[in-house]
Amino acid sequence: MDLVTRWGLAGKTGPRVVILASVNRPRVRAELDRIEKVIAKSATIVAVDEDESFDFGKSDADLAVVLGGDGSILSAARRMGLHQIPVLGVNLGRLGFLAALREDELEQVWPKVCAGLFPIDEHVMLQCSIRRASQSASDPGQGISTPTQLALNEASILGGPPFSMLQIDLYVDGHLASTYSCDGLIVSTPVGSTAHNLSAGGPILHRQLQAVVISPISPHTLTMRPVVDRADRTFEMAIRQGHDSVAAVFDGRVLSSLREGDVYQITKAPVSFKMISIPGKGEYQTLREKLGWGGSPRKDEP
Repeated sequence: MDLVTRWGLAGKTGPRVVILASVNRPRVRAELDRIEKVIAKSATIVAVDEDESFDFGKSDADLAVVLGGDGSILSAARRMGLHQIPVLGVNLGRLGFLAALREDELEQVWPKVCAGLFPIDEHVMLQCSIRRASQSASDPGQGISTPTQLALNEASILGGPPFSMLQIDLYVDGHLASTYSCDGLIVSTPVGSTAHNLSAGGPILHRQLQAVVISPISPHTLTMRPVVDRADRTFEMAIRQGHDSVAAVFDGRVLSSLREGDVYQITKAPVSFKMISIPGKGEYQTLREKLGWGGSPRKDEP
């Protein structure tokens, strides 16, 4: 794809960029001025958003540069909603699975990004909503009782105190798949497969797969294993037995509490998350560096 097609740059000197800066992080605040100067050399900065007030629905930005860690990128994906634009993540946090580019690498890479020389990878996002048991299932207009939310990592059901076992019915495309006796249930995207899903014993998926992982948390039956399925199906997690502190969660944020009979519905979102792919920052390299694959612990570990 040529430069004019990629950024719509007819008559312009570079892409229109919004910088999303989590200035509550000391490293972000310390590096912000220097990074702004680097970006301004090859692009037009339309906004520097330090307080999450930027409105993507009213923006003509071509690209978002996110300063922070993976949490900052999750926040950016959520805020963009249905108005997703390509993202370049600069890791000023800790782990950095998504924000893999270091701040000292930006100056060398940035002109090539602005020239449209790197591909844009698209990643599955989830669309999450809740249907309450107290509402009439015969009236579709009343079935969904919470606003729809987008998730980049995962949608899950988690239980809090008194930490008793949950029973969750999983339906796939309207058919009962299984009833899980567990502490919780996760439906993860490939991007999220290295997050909560990995901690729960689920597999790591290539980020560009059009798939999800269904992973039970501490299942009572040992034969209950994570399952990989297509992302374009409808997944419904119904609370058969729960307690007062059970919650529907997306990307670590609580969507709503859940009562027995409530259904947490997850489908593939109509938009995808777009990330600039930087050469030399492949997934296996990231796994080696961040997870200590190859027998060596992470360098920042004591």
